[in-house]
Amino acid sequence: MSRISVLGAGAWGTTLAQVLSDAENEVLIWGRRQEVVTEINQFHTNYKYLPEVQLHSKLMATMDEKAAFAYSDLYVLAIPAQNIREKLRDWKQYVKPETRVISTLKGIELTTKKRMTEVIQEEWGLPLNQIALITGPNLASELALRQPAAAVAACTDINFATQVQDLFTTNYYRVYTSTDVVGCEFAGAIKNIVAIAVGMAVGMDLGENTQAMLMTRGSNELARLCAAHHADPLSALGLAGMGDMIASCGSPLSRNRTFGEVLGRTGSMRQTRDLVAKTAEGVASSSAAVEIAHRVGVEVPVLEAVADVVNETISPREAIKRLMEISVKAESFTK
Repeated sequence: MSRISVLGAGAWGTTLAQVLSDAENEVLIWGRRQEVVTEINQFHTNYKYLPEVQLHSKLMATMDEKAAFAYSDLYVLAIPAQNIREKLRDWKQYVKPETRVISTLKGIELTTKKRMTEVIQEEWGLPLNQIALITGPNLASELALRQPAAAVAACTDINFATQVQDLFTTNYYRVYTSTDVVGCEFAGAIKNIVAIAVGMAVGMDLGENTQAMLMTRGSNELARLCAAHHADPLSALGLAGMGDMIASCGSPLSRNRTFGEVLGRTGSMRQTRDLVAKTAEGVASSSAAVEIAHRVGVEVPVLEAVADVVNETISPREAIKRLMEISVKAESFTK
């Protein structure tokens, strides 16, 4: 049994706190909204984010940042990726040399083009063997209902990855280990962008052939991006890559697919932002991912198409048309 602080009381933070509690850990959630914190403590529910879920009876929450950091030296980060640097700076005063972090964030920082573990290391000055991530095909609303699922825990230090595996493993949640942090992190960010592409296809009433094409070619772009950064291209085919892509692209519960579907139906970013209240990380990550790919000479037409649509330089229909006009080559996952 370990004591763990989960920083974030949204759907994902609350769900992972529940998994950790079910794995017999002592868990404290930090949240920024008083009504959410009060509801978790008094009723063991978080109706705004997980309306059908009764939470573990021992799960507690606080708005007190100092108390959350004093509770443990092991922290699970579960807040929106584009807000992370600001919060890390606010929280740095609580960081100790022995602090260990588990990132759940799936995105690329728009301003710096850095992965989330890079941002954590930069702001908190922790060695890489104290920073891990957990990622995979995990839709919060399904996992919170304790439906069977799996994930991968990645860290450059296999010992910490194994510890994360042990912390999260329950009879409904299987966790595998990896040392390919770069590949797993790219996978989590890229699948969000591909899910927007698939959602746009759904919104335009295009069928499974189109959706499968976008998923497969998106996976190919991920694998080649991994290879160019000396990560394992096979991570694109594992839980962090293809597993997460299938869940995010195929489920109407996925925020990124939902955003893409509304965008494909309306053709308007303004209308889509008005209609989809939840954060879709792929929107902010798309341009950053394209720039990262171009830096190492990797062609990423699917990612480029999404970036151009969300930046309003082309329409969703023009994006699909452009993808069908590019020259075809031999299929390769490493070049």
